[in-house]
Amino acid sequence: MHVATVGLLAGLGVALVAAVVLGGLWLSRTSTLSNRVGSFHCALSDDPTGPWRGGVAEYGRVRMSWWRLRSIAPRAAAVWVRRGIVVLERRFLPDGAEPTAVVVHCRVGTAAGPAEVWLRMSPDAYSGFTSWIEATPTTVGAAI
Repeated sequence: MHVATVGLLAGLGVALVAAVVLGGLWLSRTSTLSNRVGSFHCALSDDPTGPWRGGVAEYGRVRMSWWRLRSIAPRAAAVWVRRGIVVLERRFLPDGAEPTAVVVHCRVGTAAGPAEVWLRMSPDAYSGFTSWIEATPTTVGAAI
């Protein structure tokens, strides 16, 4: 066998192992994110017409985190504080009797200041999202 052939086969073997490892990490991450309590599939855009980035959002006690679907990053790509999320408008897609998605225009608080984002989610996810926002606890010590 020629040295070039051995080198080529070794390189292909390393590439195959790397692809299998990265694919396994991605599947594990996606499965973990999708099965968490309070998580739902949610696409994100900085513009109402897109481009849309697929992802998984998860709401917690005080914040909502959003992870890119096509990533193996261990941290969320965006995190918004619950009190800083304001729904400005919503639009059902398609506009027929049975909507398949809801596009939600939100103002969110970020480290750089307020920003506007568009979230696309299922109608069931939207119901949970708005319930979560409406259930924001009042400030401790506030008058009742």
